[in-house]
Amino acid sequence: MIPSSANAPGTRIFLGLVAGALSVLLCHQTTYQIAYWLGVATHPAFRMAVVPPFNVPVVVSLTFWGAMFGVIVGLTPRLPGGLLLRGLLAGVLSLLMAWFVVRPMAGHAVAFGWKTHMMIPSALANLAWGYGVVLLQRLLSPRCLLQRSRAWAQHNLAT
Repeated sequence: MIPSSANAPGTRIFLGLVAGALSVLLCHQTTYQIAYWLGVATHPAFRMAVVPPFNVPVVVSLTFWGAMFGVIVGLTPRLPGGLLLRGLLAGVLSLLMAWFVVRPMAGHAVAFGWKTHMMIPSALANLAWGYGVVLLQRLLSPRCLLQRSRAWAQHNLAT
């Protein structure tokens, strides 16, 4: 039996936070690094250059904001389309926020000034983040962990 706290808002917030941060490091930055290796992105991932206002490395700032957006994804209701639709919507939401809210607030051009050579890696990385956060949130959920624990216990009993 799954405890009632498995779907509590606090649990969903925590899982969204953890999944969002991990998705930045595992999916967003990895996708951006692959784009850099392919010559599509202008700079490598996991950048340590500091950004204002707190003078933290770029990767730390991205991880923090990925965790915050993960909370939003964690609190959204389950959609009938499944993981693919939720991942796509999460990625598009983060992409639109990055291009039309975060960049202008930081004093940069909206959507990279519509320069496609900069927009493409950004879009790919944000979509990868969206799929990653939804998948990680599912994998870290108490329901999934309990099912895997039971399967492992059954496996150990059979051997």
